[in-house]
Amino acid sequence: MTKTNRTLLAIVQRWDPFSYGADAYETEAVDVVQAVHEYDDAEKLARKIQAIYEFSFEQKIPLNECVALAQLLLLMKSESECTL
Repeated sequence: MTKTNRTLLAIVQRWDPFSYGADAYETEAVDVVQAVHEYDDAEKLARKIQAIYEFSFEQKIPLNECVALAQLLLLMKSESECTL
């Protein structure tokens, strides 16, 4: 696993949208990191994140929370790609 993926995974694992504890989202975190590499648009990534968690937990996370996470993840991905 690359350093970027480890960083992205750590961010997603700390995100606890349902207050179940960070350990409750292992599978979803991996799926979100994969999605970060598929999408460069924050809104599209946010909708994917929302769908991943809704599929697993049958609860919808407000889109604005997903957008905030998506923006952070895309920023981290961008910064890792732009290092000298």
